Amino acid sequence: MILINLLPHREAARKRRKDMFNVGLGLSALSGVLIAGLIFLWFQAQISDQQDKNQILKTEITKFDKQIKDIAGLEAEIAALRARQQAVEDLQADRNMPVHLLTELVRQLPEGVYINSMRQDGQNVALQGVAQSNERVSELLRNLGTKSAWLTRPELIEIVAGSVSLGPRDQRRVSNFKINVKLLRAGEASGTTAPAVAASSPVAK
Repeated sequence: MILINLLPHREAARKRRKDMFNVGLGLSALSGVLIAGLIFLWFQAQISDQQDKNQILKTEITKFDKQIKDIAGLEAEIAALRARQQAVEDLQADRNMPVHLLTELVRQLPEGVYINSMRQDGQNVALQGVAQSNERVSELLRNLGTKSAWLTRPELIEIVAGSVSLGPRDQRRVSNFKINVKLLRAGEASGTTAPAVAASSPVAK
C-alpha cells in the first residue's frame, strides 16, 4: 500500500527554519546586550575608581598647597628676621665707621695734602682739600683705592688750580680738589683685598 503525504511539508520546513533564525537572532541580540551591559558596567567601575583616585589626589594637593603656603610664610618670617639682624649689625658696625674714616685718612694722606672739609652721608664721604700739586692728588687717589682696607672707589669730582699766600711776597700754587669715596662696613672691609681706583685723571681748571 502506497502512502502519500498530502500536507504542505515545504511550508512547515520553511516555518521551522524561520523560527530557528528568529530564535538565533534573538539570542544574538540578547548576547550583544549582555556584553554591552558588562562593558558599560566595567567602564563605569573604571571611571568611578579613577574619580576616587582624582579626589584623593585633589585632597593631597590641597594639603600640599597649605603646607607650601605655611613654608612660604616661614621663609618670609626668616627673611624678615635676617633683615632685622643685618640692620642691627649694620648699626653696630656704623658706630665705628667715623673712627675708621679718620684713621684711614691720617694713614693715606700723602705729604703735602690737606683736608679742609669732610662730609659723610651713610657710606659715602665727600672730601675737599688742598694739595701742593696734581701729582699729590693722584697719589691720594691711589692710596684710597689700593692701600686702604676701609675706603674704596675714590672718584675725583674736581681739581682747580689756585694759590695760597705764605707771606707778603710769597705766593704758592696749589691744587684745590674734591673727592668722593666709599667707606666700607666691617663685613665688607674684611673681604676687601685691593679695590680698584675709580678716579678720573686730574685736570687743572
